[in-house]
Amino acid sequence: MNPAERYILEQPEPFRSVLLHVQATIENLFDEVELKYKYRIPFYYFGKRPFCYLNHTKDYVDIGFWNAGYITVHLEHLITANRKVMKSLRYRTLEEIDQTILEEVLQNAFDVRDKKFY
Repeated sequence: MNPAERYILEQPEPFRSVLLHVQATIENLFDEVELKYKYRIPFYYFGKRPFCYLNHTKDYVDIGFWNAGYITVHLEHLITANRKVMKSLRYRTLEEIDQTILEEVLQNAFDVRDKKFY
């Protein structure tokens, strides 16, 4: 088991379930994505380019997008939380996840994955 998978499995409920659901969604949508352990959290990469990270902080799970400045769908659901560039989807429970929104944001992030970070 790699450190990123260990990170996910060691989280308390309900956050572990949220992380496992998001992990399964990402890996079902994108064949060529790779889960790595960077900056002490799980990070998805396409080749050498970062795509998004998964992080359990405080009382929520953060799915942060590397090229968030280029995402154009469901902006009302993306959280900036005092960050200038990064945006994320946040979930406290599995029931909060709107699968359509999650998949559409992931797809939009995938579509802009080759843009430069800003």
